[in-house]
Amino acid sequence: MADVAAEKAEKTEKAKRSGRAGQSERAAPAADAGYAEGAEQAGTPWRAHGTDRRSTRTLRVRVSAALLTLTVLAVLLVPPLAQLDQQAVDLAAKLQPPSWAHPFGTDDVGRDLLLRCVYGLRVSLLVGVAAALTATVVGTAVGATAGALGGWVDRSVMRVVDTISSVPHLLLGIFIVAMFRPGVWPVVISVALTHWLSTARIVRAEVLSLRSRPYIDAAVSGGASRWRVAVRHLLPGVLPQAALAAVLMVPHAMWHESALSFLGLGLPTHTASLGNLIQEARGSLLAGQWWPTLFPGLFIIVPTLAVAGLAGAWRERINPRRRSELML
Repeated sequence: MADVAAEKAEKTEKAKRSGRAGQSERAAPAADAGYAEGAEQAGTPWRAHGTDRRSTRTLRVRVSAALLTLTVLAVLLVPPLAQLDQQAVDLAAKLQPPSWAHPFGTDDVGRDLLLRCVYGLRVSLLVGVAAALTATVVGTAVGATAGALGGWVDRSVMRVVDTISSVPHLLLGIFIVAMFRPGVWPVVISVALTHWLSTARIVRAEVLSLRSRPYIDAAVSGGASRWRVAVRHLLPGVLPQAALAAVLMVPHAMWHESALSFLGLGLPTHTASLGNLIQEARGSLLAGQWWPTLFPGLFIIVPTLAVAGLAGAWRERINPRRRSELML
């Protein structure tokens, strides 16, 4: 009976929220029309603000999707199609600028930089995705527990989160990675243990918001246990926000791994990660060869911008209130 009452209350609340979002969307054209009329009376040209915002968002999503698609295609297709080994050394062709034979040029021992960047992106993506998933699981569990139990548990957990957050992520990551031998999993653990804090805050805030909903009160009044309320009603409500946090965390994890590798504390030097490639190219940059540093850096920046653009559109989609505000 508790679940039935909770489901009815949840459906009623969703219908009310949909109605409010619909009213906001219907109000947007009216607001644009009023703005247009006032602008025409003042003798100034009118541009539909809501239409411009929607067009900008659409363009941003398309550009981000195109960049991410190109990145994925490069990772999947370039190694099989290339006729070179990314570890092949050719001292006669070292530090050659970009050309048809080597589109990204060569490094200080004659290795093809395009292949090195693609393999480095593979490694950095592996570390980033693994670290983001680990951090999301830990952050979701901690945030959901703190928000669902409340009281002294919530206060204690959030004080721990605030204390850890006061330490710079990179400094904490260096401390964690220094306790292990260089490798992929120590870097994954280091990144995960420094990035779960934001997910915990997001999930806790969402749980606290859901706890005040009428259908949660109906479930509790009907005799549902805390565990049942958390699993049946709270957890499904926080999953979209947790998934969004995980997606946004991937580029952060890539930057973190690249910084550790650049400092010589991340992946082994023989591993072609993007951070290692930039670290190896420091001497070349000082000598005037810009391409060994530029292209690995672009392979870090481009996926970051693409993921950020798509995640922003996703955030607006799962948050109807923010979407209706942006339309006004």
